[in-house]
Amino acid sequence: MQRRQRGVNTGLLLLFAQLYQFGLNNIPPVTLATLALNVYLFLNPLKNLHYVCISVEEGYHRGDWQRLLLSPFHHADDWHLYFNMVSLLWKGSKLEQWLGSVLFALIIAVFSQLIGVVYVLLELILAESMDDPSYRMQCAVGFSGVLFALKVLNNYYYPGGSTNVFGIQVPNKYACWAELVAIHLLSPGTSFVGHLSGILVGLLYTHGPLRTILRTAVSLFSNERPARQQRFTYSGNARYPGEQFQETSVPGAYDMYTGGLNEEEQLQRAIRESLNDPGHRGPREPSLEEIRRRRLNRF
Repeated sequence: MQRRQRGVNTGLLLLFAQLYQFGLNNIPPVTLATLALNVYLFLNPLKNLHYVCISVEEGYHRGDWQRLLLSPFHHADDWHLYFNMVSLLWKGSKLEQWLGSVLFALIIAVFSQLIGVVYVLLELILAESMDDPSYRMQCAVGFSGVLFALKVLNNYYYPGGSTNVFGIQVPNKYACWAELVAIHLLSPGTSFVGHLSGILVGLLYTHGPLRTILRTAVSLFSNERPARQQRFTYSGNARYPGEQFQETSVPGAYDMYTGGLNEEEQLQRAIRESLNDPGHRGPREPSLEEIRRRRLNRF
């Protein structure tokens, strides 16, 4: 697998433009470090892509498990890097502010390795069940598997809303599956199994034991708690033209509407505001219409 040459790295220049527009001081530290690592290894790859991509043949049969460490952080070309890093900029900034830097760093480290293991396992199952040795040779590289896992986490912690997937509005909880199919149909060269592995690892965190394991590890070695009350603010354009699947509203629109409160907290806040109204003459619970109107007026 050779890196495709394009002359001027237009994708890399566009990525730097996006980072400048976003503002480096607005990027949380772990997200920024992950971006920097990917860019550095693109400009100074440790090995040729043929020796860093992960496959059943190279990983399982030949035991070259070093590829698990290297494959997520190398990219085929500048556009591959651009789309992945812009997606990381958006997803990572939101999740790191929500989860805290220590836990987010652990998530990136564990996901990047675990997705490779799941990928090899799925390809091995396909090769055995379909009696097709080509699955053993398919070699994957890039950060997109981790991004699919982060997409699952993002939809878990920021529920509601919908995503525009090539002109079709899809509820966010199903968006990762729709994107998985859409990318495979429109870009057959991408790794369907690699992206699927990312989704499965993301689900293993949101609906499996992985979240408890990682949170326990963080609590043992750090006093940091998830920064759930922090709200990330964006400078410049909150949308990125390079993002292949953009949200139907600006980032954080769900939290802007609800103030970061759940339904019960919104109700209690609306009741308190009603009781503190100067024109209020006695304790009464506001109607649903009043609560709805106060929400809209507040935001």
